[in-house]
Amino acid sequence: MFSDNSLLPKETIRLAALGILSEGQLVYADLANAVRQFIGRIAGPSIELTGPSIELLRYEGLVKPVSDAEDPPLALTDEGRRELLTLLQATVRPPLTDMSKLVIALKMRFLTLLDSDARCDQIDLLIDACETELVRLSDLRNPKADDVYFQDWLNHDINLVDARLAWLRDLRVRI
Repeated sequence: MFSDNSLLPKETIRLAALGILSEGQLVYADLANAVRQFIGRIAGPSIELTGPSIELLRYEGLVKPVSDAEDPPLALTDEGRRELLTLLQATVRPPLTDMSKLVIALKMRFLTLLDSDARCDQIDLLIDACETELVRLSDLRNPKADDVYFQDWLNHDINLVDARLAWLRDLRVRI
C-alpha cells in the first residue's frame, strides 16, 4: 500500500481476485478471466498485472487448490479472507482517477463482506474523498475566465461529484 493506506495497482488486482473467489471456487483461468473482465469494464484493458498477481496469491498462501486434480478450482484460505478484508478497508486516494474509480467499484461490489461498522467507515472514507475532490475542482472554477469550455467541463465534473456525494450520503443512511 501507499503511505496513505491506498492501494497500489497490483493490490487492486489482488482485491478483485480475492473478492471474486469469496463468491465461490474457480479454476485459475476462470478467475483470471473474471478479474480481467471486471477491471476491463471499469478501468479499461490497460492493466497488464492480472496473471502474475493471481499466481502470486497461490504462492503467498492466500488461495489454495481444492484438490490434486490437474487444474483444480482455487479457494480462499483464512489468510486470504483476512487479506481481502484488509484491502477492502484501504483508503481512496484523491483525485478520483480511473484507478480510484476501480477501487471504489471493487469496494461497492464486495462491501457486503464487511460488518456494518466497517461498511459505514468505508462510506465515510468515500464521502471524505468526494468532499476533497469538490474542493479541488472548485478551486479551479473561475467564472470570469475566458476558457468557457474548460469552465463548462469543470462545472459538469463538479455536478458529477455532487451527485456521487449525494448518493454516498444516502447509502450511508441505508447502511
